Amino acid sequence: MKRISILFVCMGNICRSPLAEGIFSHLVAEAGLNGCFTIGSAGTGGWHDGEPPDWRSVAIARSHGIDISGQRARRIQPQDFRDFGLILATDRDNMAALGRIAPDGANIGLFGDTALGTGENIPDPYYGGPDGFELVYTRLLTGCSSLLGTLGAERPSCSGNTSSVR
Repeated sequence: MKRISILFVCMGNICRSPLAEGIFSHLVAEAGLNGCFTIGSAGTGGWHDGEPPDWRSVAIARSHGIDISGQRARRIQPQDFRDFGLILATDRDNMAALGRIAPDGANIGLFGDTALGTGENIPDPYYGGPDGFELVYTRLLTGCSSLLGTLGAERPSCSGNTSSVR
């Protein structure tokens, strides 16, 4: 299996996309497939560049055994469209923002389509309470689990292969 590179994108890279990165990384590690994937997250806006994820995202991840506290927010860069073979936006607004800056041929998708098959937006929990973060966690976990299965989690480990699939 070749190395697959995935970038999860939300608006500020402090709530949904860091959770998606953390969840997917955790699932990949549990499956023993660390060498198979390059995983990252970014935001379409740069308001929080360099900041850790929202404390509520950190808390909800931690409550499920995942540590995302070391992540730092960043805005998507032109190089990301070359470095990541699959870029998944958490909602249609961010997908539209990506579409405006992406070069032709960039593999951009909606998380709700690609990972969940429902076409749903992952709601932004920023202005809500803990229940919103738990809902987002649950939807991301469901989608990331499905995505990992789709991308070949059942295949033998590819830890020695460092080529990139676009």
